[in-house]
Order: sequence, then C-alpha cells, then structure tokens
Amino acid sequence: MTINKILVANRGEIALRVMRTAREMGIKTVAIFSEADRNALHVRYADEAVCVGPAPSSESYLRGDAIIEVCRRLGVDAIHPGYGFLSENANFARQVREAGLLFIGPSPESIEVMGSKLAAKAAVADYDIPMVPGTPSAITDRAEAKLISAKIGYPILIKASAGGGGKGMRVVESDADFDEQMDRAVSEAISSFGDGSVFIEKYVTSPRHVEIQVLGDQHGNIIHLFERECSVQRRHQKVVEEAPSAILTPEIREAMGQAAVGVARACNYYGAGTVEFIVDANLNFYFLEMNTRLQVEHPVTELITGVDLVEQMIYIAEGKPLTIKQEDLQIKGHAVEIRVYAEDPANNFLPDVGTLDTYVRPQGNGVRVDDGFEQGMAIPIYYDPMIAKLITYGDDRAAAIQKMIRAIDEYQISGVQTTLGFCRFVMNHDAFRSGQFDTGFVSKYFTADVLDTKPDAEETELAAVFAAYLLDKQAAKPSQTQTVGPARPKSQWRTKRLG
Repeated sequence: MTINKILVANRGEIALRVMRTAREMGIKTVAIFSEADRNALHVRYADEAVCVGPAPSSESYLRGDAIIEVCRRLGVDAIHPGYGFLSENANFARQVREAGLLFIGPSPESIEVMGSKLAAKAAVADYDIPMVPGTPSAITDRAEAKLISAKIGYPILIKASAGGGGKGMRVVESDADFDEQMDRAVSEAISSFGDGSVFIEKYVTSPRHVEIQVLGDQHGNIIHLFERECSVQRRHQKVVEEAPSAILTPEIREAMGQAAVGVARACNYYGAGTVEFIVDANLNFYFLEMNTRLQVEHPVTELITGVDLVEQMIYIAEGKPLTIKQEDLQIKGHAVEIRVYAEDPANNFLPDVGTLDTYVRPQGNGVRVDDGFEQGMAIPIYYDPMIAKLITYGDDRAAAIQKMIRAIDEYQISGVQTTLGFCRFVMNHDAFRSGQFDTGFVSKYFTADVLDTKPDAEETELAAVFAAYLLDKQAAKPSQTQTVGPARPKSQWRTKRLG
C-alpha cells in the first residue's frame, strides 16, 4: 500500500521532524493539537491541522478514538505516533489496524511482548541473550525473593515489570532494607502503571547505558545500525547521547548488534526499535529492555550512518523490504546530542516554565537543531519540558564535542532556565572527554556551583565600554566628586546564553 497522507499523533519537535521527511517523500501531513498548542510550529507546518481537545494530554494527545476519527474524516492512510503519548500503546496500534489504517511502527503483538520487562525476558530466553542475574518472573513470595537476593548478592535492584523512566525502581543495599524498598517499588509501580508486578535483578555498579538501533521489515529482514551511548542522565532519564560509544571495541559492538537483532527476532519485530543494554566496568553487557518506537536520540544514529530512520519506517509500513543490508552499513564520524530542557540544573533539574523572551538557534556546519519553538512562545506546563535537541557532528569524537561547545555558546535563550549550562559542563569535564564515565556522572561530579558563571567576551566588552564611559566622564569633571549612582545590575548575557 502506498501512503499518501500521514497523521502525526504527537506534538513539538518530533511532529515536525516526521513531517519534514514526509514532505520530502511527497506525502501530505495532518497535525493534531491541543488547545494549548494552537499556535505551535507543527500545527503551522502541516498541510492540515485539527484540534483534538483541551490542554491535558489525557483529553487530547492520548485520545486514540478522536485521532482515528480525524483520520477517517480527512482520508488519512497512516499514523506515525512519534515517541511518548500513544507510541508504545498496543491497544492503540490494534485500533489503528482495525480501522484499516497503517500504524507506522511495530505490530501490537510486538509492543505487548516488549512492553513488559518480564515478558521480554521470557521471549528472548531462546536467543542466547546475556541477561542480568535475577528472578525470571514477578515476585509472589517475599521470603523466597529474599533468599534469591542473598544468593545473587546485594546490592540488588527491584524493578517494575511495566516500568520506565526510573519509576517503580529501588536499590536495596541489604536484607534489612528489603521490605521497605519492596513496598515503595510496588506502590510506585501501581501508581505509575496500574501494575504492581516487580522483579529482582543484580544491581550493576558503575553501569553504562548503551543501546542498539534496529530496523526490521515485514519480510523477516532485520539489521542493526550500531550503538548510542546514553549514560549521562538525571533522574534515570537521558540528557546527553552520542554515537558511537567511546568504549566499545569492534568485537563487542558486533556482539551487541547481533544480540539486538536476536531480541528483535524474538518478537517478530518490524519498524524502528531500540534494544537497551547495561554495560559493566568490565564491558560485559546485559539486556535491559526494548523500546518499540523511534527514540528521542535517533538523530545521532542518522548522522553517523546517513540513514533517515523516519523514511525507513514509512517504507516498512508500506510493506516494502529493506534495501539496506548489514554489510552496507559503516560508522562514519561521530555525533553528540544534548537535550535542551526548560529545567533549572541548580535546583535539582526542576522544570522551569515561562516564555522564551530570547530564542536564537546556533547554526553552522555540523550543527542540527530539532525543536518546536520560536522566540516569544511559552513553554506549556502540561507536557515534557524539552525545548530542543541540539546535535553536532564531526570527523571524530573530539571534533563533535568541540562543535557542541561552540553551538551551546551560540544558543541564546532567556525567559526560562535551561540545561545548556549543565551540558556545557559535561562537554568540558575530564571524565566525559576521556570516555570514562557511567550513569552516576551527575551524582559524582555535578553541583550547582560548578556551572560556568564567568563573563564571556561580549559581556567583558560591554563592561569595558561602560568603564571607559565612566573614565571619560570623570576626566571631563576633575574637580567634582563622581557619583555613579546605584550599582549596575548583573548582566543578563550569561543568563541569555547559558540559561
């Protein structure tokens, strides 16, 4: 089936990113929006746009029935879910299929299997995939769970089966803490996912988060597009990603790639997906989970492989076989991505809503900005506070990092606090530059007082001009006592530049 019109069931930068590829392919696009996003860029960019409800996502972007009705009304062929919202909702994918539409993503069955960490572990059991030692099923007997924990060896990790984003996850240091942490994990799992099932894994100390991008078609062909390193995180969520990883050898890279392909085969996967692994200090890797959607950090993979992942997703949804073979792929150069959040790093990365009084994107060779905002727009309180993804590409890792520092310095944002200053700190830190870091980077190295507050060249120049003005004024009136007046307020240039 040829796709002529796509509805993008999402908002912001990912909606725009999907629409741009669709336009390049000659495909019409439909945007949906909430009342809070009426003037959003993705709404203006699409060929057609329909409001699906009030600002809360539960009344708009999560209304699968309303979205499918829009498709029927406007003659839409396919739905691309982006990431978040309904992208990993098996019931929605099934409703799309039953409505006679194409879901630009995997089958509902694949989403269901990989949506449960326990079901995923069971599915890949026959594929010789390295697994973290732990319980093979949900915990039903606490006494037995404590015996297993003692055998594995503390510390252990209690994890929600339906979890994600660090929710329903607790580290247990000893048997004495087991019951309390178990109660907390179950309670949070029920609150966040409506499912209190939890299981136990050995807690890997000094872990790194490395994931493999896969593509599969509906004819049984599956390839991997190498790895992304995603170990710089706050609250178990990524802030800095790069491709390739600084630590993998070609042999480990190949082994992880083949393991990822095995995971995809275990659930008859097609579309774009990501298999996540945890890597220990000795470079042993273990399967964590599979994300059955396009990842936020997919641009770094696109830059090092030259493959448009959204384009491939559309071809796969149309039923076309992959034209890319594994042997055709090679890593070229290095890419780094930072997530520019409206958050205050000096205040535990709490969201900081407001209006973008100043918003000027960096430009130049090797700089990509995926965003959904422009100057004067407000950051809605209803959704994820990400303003943009800033991606840089260079011939090697050092070049990509230096380009990122330059791009951060050129990114002008005022009106809200952002993570730009924190990301600049990461780029300059010895641990990051050497590649010797793990998911504990923030807790090990970052405190609010390390943020760069030194004046930059333009601020220094302004101060010099002001000082010269005062000196000229003093020279003109040598006999008079100089009264400068109230102290000059602190320059906002640093705030504007680094947020």
